[in-house]
Amino acid sequence: MKLKRQKAVALSYDPRKDYAPKVTATGKGLIAEEIIQKAKENQIPIMEDHTLVELLAELDINEKIPKELYHAVAEVFAFIYRTDQRFEGIKKD
Repeated sequence: MKLKRQKAVALSYDPRKDYAPKVTATGKGLIAEEIIQKAKENQIPIMEDHTLVELLAELDINEKIPKELYHAVAEVFAFIYRTDQRFEGIKKD
């Protein structure tokens, strides 16, 4: 049985500069593990969506996401926003 190698994609979005989020890192195997570890070290929320990762991994670094993926990526950013809000609530307690 062949095990699937883990994949990871990192996104960034600056509404002052970008009209859409862009891919800032992508990798599989050890590179994916490093992307995930860096996110954890920097307290960046991580969302698992294997289908979305497969689609985003096809893009080049610094490539804006296509319009077809706006809705899916908007869900990711909503997840991050909710996670940040919960984290801020914990820090205040």
